[in-house]
Amino acid sequence: MGANTNKKRLARNTLYLYILTFSSYFFSLITVPYQTRILGPEFYGKIGFAFAMMVYFRLIIDFGFILSATADVSQHREDRREVAKIYTAVMRAKMWLTACSLLILLLICYAIPMFRQDWLLYILTFSSVAVSAFLPDFLYRGLETMKRITIRTLLIQAFFVLMIFLFLKTPEHYYFVPLFTLIGNAVALLFALVHVSRKLQIKRAQLEKGYMKQTILKSFPFFLSRIAGTVYQTTNTFFLGLIYSPGNAKVGMYVASDRLVVTANAAFSPIADSLYPYMVKHRDFRLLRKITAIVMPPVIIGCIVIGIYANEFMGFLLGAEFYEAGSILRLLLPIIAMTPLTYMLGFPTLSPMGLAKHANISTVASAVVQVVGVTTLFLSGTFHITTLCIVTVISQSSVLLYRALIIWKNRDHFARKELTNHDSTH
Repeated sequence: MGANTNKKRLARNTLYLYILTFSSYFFSLITVPYQTRILGPEFYGKIGFAFAMMVYFRLIIDFGFILSATADVSQHREDRREVAKIYTAVMRAKMWLTACSLLILLLICYAIPMFRQDWLLYILTFSSVAVSAFLPDFLYRGLETMKRITIRTLLIQAFFVLMIFLFLKTPEHYYFVPLFTLIGNAVALLFALVHVSRKLQIKRAQLEKGYMKQTILKSFPFFLSRIAGTVYQTTNTFFLGLIYSPGNAKVGMYVASDRLVVTANAAFSPIADSLYPYMVKHRDFRLLRKITAIVMPPVIIGCIVIGIYANEFMGFLLGAEFYEAGSILRLLLPIIAMTPLTYMLGFPTLSPMGLAKHANISTVASAVVQVVGVTTLFLSGTFHITTLCIVTVISQSSVLLYRALIIWKNRDHFARKELTNHDSTH
């Protein structure tokens, strides 16, 4: 009975986490065709470059808490006093990290002409990303209670996406995109904080000396892992913007293709994210295998079909100006095909096996492969979008290969964990 209840909670939590995580990508995706047609590759590239740059600051502000704090909340969910301390420590740490990040951005905008001439775009984009980083996702994921916050966030995001359709009318209004994103995130954050305080009865707690420092140190390996995991996506756009300039059409083509890949990958993230606390607590590897077997076949078939009609797909979805972006999307499709398996073999599998460090190591190793590959392209004079995409697929493949080898090497340990879980449920 307990096992069935836990699985029902997992399914419910996965559904709402799916809606919460994917809604921002979904609404972004339905506005992308409108944005690309209004802005064109040049101005769309500017926005893509700004958001790519802000991902670095988002990583600093989040600092891996989405993984470390989620696990802590899951393990102490019955002790609301400890949960309140975790919540307080994480939110306080994010405040300090946000202040430091903002100072760095202001210095960059002041010192570098390319950023100074478009400072409003970067400030608005930073603000939208920073506010989003304060949403207490780690708390809801750890408690596996997502319903109310998901519904409210969904409605708020839908409303402010509507604002983009109503007010974005010319390329010169490109700053409306981060502006309305900021407003939507701010209202969603306000509702979340009220819900945590009034409905979940989790208040700011008094912290012992050194508690926040310990929380940050515990999250540091996850911070490194998440930085490494975004090297290909963010750094690719950032470097292309620096080389071709943010307003270059080539950058816009790559941003559009990469945005679709990221959105597709986001469809798999909620499954792994909701499985993570569940697997830490219950170690149900049989369920993990079943989910993987269901997800992978349609993903592979879908990638093959889109690969065949990539140019037509991009032209139809984003407008005739983006027809040639299909060749970029085609090169990046293997990343989508690998992503579900990469996610499943990450923290949901390695953490309950006692091998969580290898999930972090695999992403760091992938980042090293990416950096070495891109450096080689620069030094050999072969750096362009096609070779960059090839290096990116290779680096992402290394994550999956590393995790698969570690699990295979420790397969006996895997079997013992599974047997222990099976015995405990009968």
